[in-house]
Amino acid sequence: MEYMGNMEYWDKKFAERGSSPLSPEKSLVQNIGLFKKGTVLDLASGDGRNALFLSAQGFHVTAVDFSEEALCRLTQFAAQAKADITTMQMDLSLPNVLNSLGVYDNIVINHYRLDKTQLFELSRHLSRDGVLFACGFGHKHTPNQKIRQEDLIQPEDFEEIKAVLQKIQYEEEQDERGFFVTYLFRNTAE
Repeated sequence: MEYMGNMEYWDKKFAERGSSPLSPEKSLVQNIGLFKKGTVLDLASGDGRNALFLSAQGFHVTAVDFSEEALCRLTQFAAQAKADITTMQMDLSLPNVLNSLGVYDNIVINHYRLDKTQLFELSRHLSRDGVLFACGFGHKHTPNQKIRQEDLIQPEDFEEIKAVLQKIQYEEEQDERGFFVTYLFRNTAE
């Protein structure tokens, strides 16, 4: 089973979830003060736990996921919350898929590992002083049936992006689910 890239798994998981969204990522809530006001691109958004939080904080959110079920749930949750969230169905594992995206003030990647090339590509979609937030299972997490070694965020994933974005925050956290990392970068390019 592939945790990150198995659409059938995620469609089924979202179909079986309760009638309320999960709470937003704790690290996102804690670091929201570092974000630039304006727009957010929420990649691998799932059914919108972070998109809904960001919208409630006054951000204009575009949520991207490959699961149709997740995006349907997000649309329902957004309607209930009277949140204006744009959704896009997109498989982030495909090459050059990010090319069609516009420029955003902030980009959130939560519990999904983009490859180095895609991470670098994101710098082109981030406005001046914009923030890239990446959080998920980190390099010290013990792989299991759901989370493979290749799903774990590695420090070297961000080596190339450091050439174009400034790292402003790094956090590690261990809880009952495993080992997590959070990276925040700012676009300081002229």
